[in-house]
Amino acid sequence: MEQEQPLNELIQVRRSKMEQLRTRGVEPFGPKYEASHYSTEIIDNFTSLEGQTVTVAGRVMSIRSHGKATFAHLQDYRGQIQIYLRLDRVGEEQYKSFELVDIGDFIGAAGTVFRTRKGEVTVEVNEYMYLAKALRPLPEKWHGLKDIELRYRQRYVDLIVNQEVKETFINRSRIIQTMREILHRWGFLEMETPIMQTIAGGALARPFVTYHNALDMKLYMRIATELHLKRLLVGGLDKVFEIGRIFRNEGISTIHNPEFTSLEIYQNYADYENMMELTENLIYEIAQTVFGSGRITFRGREVDLTPPWPRESMVEVVRKYSGVDFARLKSDGEAFEAARNAGLELDKGLSWGEILYMFFEEFCEEQLLAPIFVTGFPIEVSPLAHKMKEDPRLTLRFEGFMAGWEIANAFTELNDPIDQRERFEQQLARREAGDDEAHVMDEDFITALEYGMPPAGGLGIGIDRLVMVLTDNTSIRDVILFPTLKPRLEVEQS
Repeated sequence: MEQEQPLNELIQVRRSKMEQLRTRGVEPFGPKYEASHYSTEIIDNFTSLEGQTVTVAGRVMSIRSHGKATFAHLQDYRGQIQIYLRLDRVGEEQYKSFELVDIGDFIGAAGTVFRTRKGEVTVEVNEYMYLAKALRPLPEKWHGLKDIELRYRQRYVDLIVNQEVKETFINRSRIIQTMREILHRWGFLEMETPIMQTIAGGALARPFVTYHNALDMKLYMRIATELHLKRLLVGGLDKVFEIGRIFRNEGISTIHNPEFTSLEIYQNYADYENMMELTENLIYEIAQTVFGSGRITFRGREVDLTPPWPRESMVEVVRKYSGVDFARLKSDGEAFEAARNAGLELDKGLSWGEILYMFFEEFCEEQLLAPIFVTGFPIEVSPLAHKMKEDPRLTLRFEGFMAGWEIANAFTELNDPIDQRERFEQQLARREAGDDEAHVMDEDFITALEYGMPPAGGLGIGIDRLVMVLTDNTSIRDVILFPTLKPRLEVEQS
């Protein structure tokens, strides 16, 4: 078998065939080619196309030669179709040249549609041409690339040999396209904000730092689009959104990649209740449009996306899954004692709200499998959200969870510039104490708020995690075409 030979030998064999083609006057890297049909169109419409002449183009995925007749399968964007070459039909010159075709080569072929005795729809070739010679063989005898590391490093090969991977990324594209179409229909305008920023704000995260030589200054890759989009509300725009790349200098896991895609939405005269309704209706309609149902399967479990989703406060959720009732804990000291009794290791000096949030992360998040909105986030972890009047330790913020993952994050946006400045100052104190993910002061944003920002609701959705759930994938690397990886040399040396 070809794959049993050393790779360098296989490449040399293919290069030799390339040169043989050129010696025969055949260009192995051909011109454009117009296919009249995709493979699946011919198969699905066989009744009307039987006996008709069609042109097809694609990658050769199998070859079976029987002396004066050869069968092969071509794979195009939609699927595969069998082609059939006979010596007496294509002529000796073309038939001999086909002996130099390797699995992985691209060819274009014209021929007649028929069905074989075994019932397979096939194109009997009248003539064909080389479109591109593959100088490297496909992996594992072309039955699927299983090496996870290699799949992520050579996504182009992964897409060739694993049809389900290609379907995932086709569906990702459809999800984002549908998301845009729905938001446009709902009256939102798509905006573009800077990727390189002088201040990295809008989230509690560590940024990537770069440098602008001409301006002699540091710039930061954005960690959120929030603060620029809210400036647009100050400027008089009403309903805005942005779908874009976000960069956070953090660890890598099955649900974290340093570069990811986010949707952020802001709407004047709205609040976080409006954002809950928007979130559940948006995700439900996306699932209906792309997959034909509001019920999906994830890890063998049915997930019903039908609105309305349940709403529970963080205090309620923590009580349910940890047994600790933070509503009864009145001081930071009582919360600290409860954490110690629960086996949590934490530094002294943490507040009631910070400890509540630690309980939520430790005991609750992974339990939230069905879609749910968790409300009432502590103010310490929500520096851009409006306070609750009834309990100023908490904010008008929710996160949407499904499959144990945070999918959405939203606030009733803080629009009081004095309160916002105080929040930023509290974050600066945390930064000075060593928290390099704490929010920095953004004086220009404070200035914008001082001009007046109307009441507003804001929402962020992690598109990669949403795609993971909708396509039943358990690693973020399976829904990002080119995930962040160490270079191969570094991996080998580490």
